[in-house]
Amino acid sequence: MRLRPSRPSHEKLPLDIYVSTVEALYSDARSLYAGSISASVAALVTWWKSGDWTLLACAMVLALIGLARGRDMRGFADRADKPASYEAARRWEVRYIIGSATYVAVLGIWCFLTFTRTADAVVHLISFSVVLAYMVGITGRNFSSDQLVVTQTLCAAVPMIAGLLLQLDGYYAFLALLLVPFFLSIRFISARLRGILMNAVVATHDIKLLAAQFDTALNNMPHGLCMFDENQKFVVANSRFDELLGLPAGEQRSGTPAHDLLLECMRSGRMSPPAVGHFVAAFMEALGAIRREPLSVDRADGRMLELTFQPMETGGCVVLVEDITERRSAEARIEHLARYDSLTGLPNRTSFTEQFEGALANGKNSPSRAVLFVDLDDFKQVNDTLGHSCGDALLCEVAERLREAVREMDLVARFGGDEFVVLQTLRRGKEHKDAGTLANRIIATLSEIYDIDGHQIVVGASVGISITPQDGVSVDQLLKNADMALYRAKADGRGVSRFFEHDMDVKAQARRALELDIRDALARGEFQLHYQPIVNLQTGRATTCEALLRWPHPTRGLISPSEFIPVAEEMGLIVDIGAWVLRQACEECTKWPADVSVAVNLSPIQFRRANVEALVRDALATSGLAPGRLEIEITETVLLQDTSATRRTLRRLRTMGVRIALDDFGTGYSSLSYLQAFPLSKVKIDRSFLLGVEVDRRAMKLLRGVARLSVELGMSVVVEGVETQQQLAVLAAEKSVSEVQGFLFSPAIPSAEIRKRLAAEREGLLSIQHVGALNSNAA
Repeated sequence: MRLRPSRPSHEKLPLDIYVSTVEALYSDARSLYAGSISASVAALVTWWKSGDWTLLACAMVLALIGLARGRDMRGFADRADKPASYEAARRWEVRYIIGSATYVAVLGIWCFLTFTRTADAVVHLISFSVVLAYMVGITGRNFSSDQLVVTQTLCAAVPMIAGLLLQLDGYYAFLALLLVPFFLSIRFISARLRGILMNAVVATHDIKLLAAQFDTALNNMPHGLCMFDENQKFVVANSRFDELLGLPAGEQRSGTPAHDLLLECMRSGRMSPPAVGHFVAAFMEALGAIRREPLSVDRADGRMLELTFQPMETGGCVVLVEDITERRSAEARIEHLARYDSLTGLPNRTSFTEQFEGALANGKNSPSRAVLFVDLDDFKQVNDTLGHSCGDALLCEVAERLREAVREMDLVARFGGDEFVVLQTLRRGKEHKDAGTLANRIIATLSEIYDIDGHQIVVGASVGISITPQDGVSVDQLLKNADMALYRAKADGRGVSRFFEHDMDVKAQARRALELDIRDALARGEFQLHYQPIVNLQTGRATTCEALLRWPHPTRGLISPSEFIPVAEEMGLIVDIGAWVLRQACEECTKWPADVSVAVNLSPIQFRRANVEALVRDALATSGLAPGRLEIEITETVLLQDTSATRRTLRRLRTMGVRIALDDFGTGYSSLSYLQAFPLSKVKIDRSFLLGVEVDRRAMKLLRGVARLSVELGMSVVVEGVETQQQLAVLAAEKSVSEVQGFLFSPAIPSAEIRKRLAAEREGLLSIQHVGALNSNAA
């Protein structure tokens, strides 16, 4: 296994500390010059005393090395920057070690020569003392470099001990032995001094680094921070504190009393003048009591500060200063959004309720008030045809007109969608007159033409009114009653206002009961299908039977479809009911003769909310009925909504083989363009075309024109509502009418009876004349 080499000892220190130890070697040139001069002079003295020319040579070499080292130290001092890496610092350290070791080695050789080449004790003493003194100086100057201490000790110790031992004298030998522990002690003392120094330097380095990091963090805080001691005197603060309170940056404030600091804030003019006195008093009180509640203060520039006081364990306090302008602004915006409509700026339901409850809280002394529930007529059509952006612009214009229509003391709110509510203060004794006048003014104002993005838009408005206290004493009750009055206004033709009447509540309760019963009826399977035959004028037989929904209520008896189907449509349950009807009708048709089809009405709600194509496919697949035996009846309302989508759905049904019939043609918008634009198989002319057809030639011409146009476009024609033999005779004479339907032939009858009737027709026991006679006699 390959071992990773350990890092050199100098790289174990942080770079800046290591560079500092190298700089310490080169830091004091004076001691180097003094030592070099002293050693050179001492060597010259030993030469002069002994006359040995080798000692003169040592003196000259020492002088030259001293000069070279001095030049090296000047070079280090004159460099532009500190060593930037371990390698650069190491190169300077090695140069110093080489110069110092060479110098000490020459000193050791000089001492060795004095012992081996002369017998003069004075010369011995001079060289021994100088070298020994130089070695002692190692511990004071060069202890920071362990390698340098070891190198110098060896370079000095080896020649000195060798020279003493070569004297072959017991006293000299004893002295040589004493040098061994002496030099070892120098090594140990240097190592200890270096350890103490390094620990101190590293600790100082860490403290400075931590202080720098703390200072950086402190001055980059988004909040201002200031610390006071137990005597309420300033200790430390960050730059953000100075900035927020308007204090001059960078000033030395240590020991400044808190009160003086606040006076300086006042003089800066940053604090709002009305708030200065309160701020100073509250700050000093909070600082003394170390309050936990934040202290708020306004600045002169409109910004708002919040000060928080936090006690310290050692006494004193830390004060945090936060600029809460944006936070308060955001809170205000959130509060506004919670209480006001974001589109129109009007109060919403929550705000309306709070203000209304406040008005009602005055009790008997409060004047009567009217709640006017305003709903736009035909607003959905604007959204569907012109888009939601245009609808939003219309709502804003409606809100503005409502503001102009009411007095300043009245309240206008938007509850959502196209629903607006007005709270009107009424005059005593003229409550109904005031409320009615305002309602009429609102209807007239909102019914005027709007110019929205270049579109001329006309919408109406209906208003429901409830009045305190006779119609309720709570906000919820008054709103509910106004809503019921609005429902009556819409039912009465829209564009009108209606006051709440107590029988409306009874009807509303009945409607809610009906809604619950419809849900239960669907869950319990109470609905039934009856079938009314559509008779071919040529054969006298039923070719199609229309499935009609019936509801025999367990307690209320048979409920008319005109009563419960509109409610089911508003509830959205017509989708589930319609799916059930389609499945049941297809299943029943499989039990009839193969030449008889079934006709099923689909609601506009089903086309809007359900996947009609998938619904039909599922019903056909489940029952096994051939697509050609299913006829889907739609009204003109279906064709009015999302024309392109409706056309695609109808074409897919025709592609499957399902026939499409337009029911009740002649009512509603009665656009002849539908006959050409949509893939229709049959047109069912409404019963209204039969009124007076026996005697009125114009009525007959109208019926004949519609029937013949339909035939020419490739569609068969059915006339609904045939009730008399005279009507039947007129229709039988018109060749463009192929089928008829009505009570003259049969009402809608249960599935068991329709099977018997169809069987009787096929057996020849029942004909169109026979049926007509039977039903005329029954009538």
